Amino acid sequence: MIVSATEFKTNLGRYLDIVAWEDIVIMRNNKRVARLTDAARDKTDLLQSLVGILPPDASLDATREERLRRYENPD
Repeated sequence: MIVSATEFKTNLGRYLDIVAWEDIVIMRNNKRVARLTDAARDKTDLLQSLVGILPPDASLDATREERLRRYENPD
């Protein structure tokens, strides 16, 4: 579910109930600023989906630098 920051703020209690079964993406000025997820939900499936994304020869430092460059120069 996607909601504006204003809508989320106005109806916080409602969205705290909804997040039990659905993630909520909060938008401000048509940009994603946050994602609210249920803290009790098992994150094992999410972690398993990330296994194998990096090539075996990737270094942690190179990956970190690439991620930082991406945020410094968003295209």
